[in-house]
Amino acid sequence: MKVLLQLVKHASVTIDGEKVASINHGFLLFTGFKEGDNEETCHKMAEKISKLRIFPDENGKTNKSIFDVGGNVLSVSQFTLYANCSEGNRPSFVNAMRPERSKPLFALFNNMLREKFPNLETGVFGADMKVELLNDGPFTLVLDSDELFGGKR
Repeated sequence: MKVLLQLVKHASVTIDGEKVASINHGFLLFTGFKEGDNEETCHKMAEKISKLRIFPDENGKTNKSIFDVGGNVLSVSQFTLYANCSEGNRPSFVNAMRPERSKPLFALFNNMLREKFPNLETGVFGADMKVELLNDGPFTLVLDSDELFGGKR
């Protein structure tokens, strides 16, 4: 599982000209799954995200959590995080989990996040989404379950 986390001043998702989700100040999460990801992977990632201290304190140090600053969370599915561009010029997506398996995991992950962030906003899995954001910093992290949790997921 990979999550590209961006600190944002605001972010929104529009589908067919209709805004379906929006947040102010907080995290925009682009979330992708690979084969082998499961409920435990989602749980560990949700825990990690909720405990990150990446907002500046009064001294400008990344010391505050999203709860400390009253931030919001927008979660968007993003299978292209598992693109492989090592051969040729056209990305391969064979490493991404198939939609029929990743859709329920994305829903599960969002339910876990919603327990921590009751005002969680989400995109629509598989939709042609237009994501608009104002990156804050810019501050962007790549959270990779293999790197964070090793083979133990």
